[in-house]
Amino acid sequence: MSGEALERYQNLGLRESLSLSYRYPLVCKELGVILRLGFSKSPKPLQSLLFEDTIAAFRLLPQMQTQSAVSAANLLSQSAAAAFPKQKRGLAATEFKQAKVAYKRRFKTQQERKDLVQLPQDVLVHLFSFLDMQSLVSAGIVCWSWNAAASDNYLWQLHYITHFGDGEIIPKQKGHQSSRNFCEDANYDWKEAFQKAYLGLPSWRYKYNRGFCRFCDSIVWPNNLNCPKAHLTTFQLHGIQPLKPLSPSQLVRYVLENDTSWLYSSDSDSESDEEGDLKFWTFKY
Repeated sequence: MSGEALERYQNLGLRESLSLSYRYPLVCKELGVILRLGFSKSPKPLQSLLFEDTIAAFRLLPQMQTQSAVSAANLLSQSAAAAFPKQKRGLAATEFKQAKVAYKRRFKTQQERKDLVQLPQDVLVHLFSFLDMQSLVSAGIVCWSWNAAASDNYLWQLHYITHFGDGEIIPKQKGHQSSRNFCEDANYDWKEAFQKAYLGLPSWRYKYNRGFCRFCDSIVWPNNLNCPKAHLTTFQLHGIQPLKPLSPSQLVRYVLENDTSWLYSSDSDSESDEEGDLKFWTFKY
C-alpha cells in the first residue's frame, strides 16, 4: 500500500513541473491541497517526498517572475505550516523566508536593468500561437510586453474556435446584428467573447488543471482540454471524451486510495467544486 501510494504520487510529476514557470503556481496549489487533505494519512515515505517537494518549490521561487508564483508559494507555506510536524514545519518556514528574500533581490535587480532586450510583439504573438489556453493565460502575467502579446485578438479567436466551435455560436455584442458578421469584424473582442463563453459554461469540467486520460491510463496536464498526446481514440470516434477532469481533492483520493476504479466512471459531471473556483481563468491579467 505504501509503495503504491508513493508511485501514484510520483506519477503526478509535480517535481518536474515545478521548474516550468507557467505551471509553478498550479503545482504549488496542487501540492498545498495534498498537504492539507492527505499528509497526515500518507505513509512515511510519501510524507518525506511531500516535504522534499515543498522545499524544492520554495527554492525555485527566486527563479519565478510573477506575483501569482509568490502568492501560490505563500499558500503552500500556509499548508506546510498546518500539515508538517514541528521540526519539518520550522525547516519549511526558514526555506520560504529565504526564498522570498532572494526573490525580492532578484526582482529589484531586474527592475534596475535598463538594457533588457524584448522580442518584437509580432514574434511574441507567433510564439504564443503555439501555446495551449492555460499557458497563454499564464504567459500574460509574466510582464507588460507579454501581456500585450497574449491579449492579441487573433490568438483569442483561435482559442475561441478551438474550445467552442465556429462563429455561429458567438454571443451578440452591442452594435452587431448577426453572429456571422462577428467572424468578419476585425474589431470584435474575441477575448471578451471567450471569457463570457467560458464563465457561462454549465459544466464544471473546465474548472480544473488536471485530467485522467482513459486511453493513456494516466494523469495529465490537459492541452486545450484534451490529452496532450493528441491521439484519436475509439472514445472520440463514438463521441465520448476520453479525458476526465480531476479536482485537487480527487488527486489526493487518487494517491491515497488503493481502489482507482472510480477514475473510469463517468460521474464527474455531477461533482461539486470542493476546493473553490480553481479555473485557470482566475489568473487574470
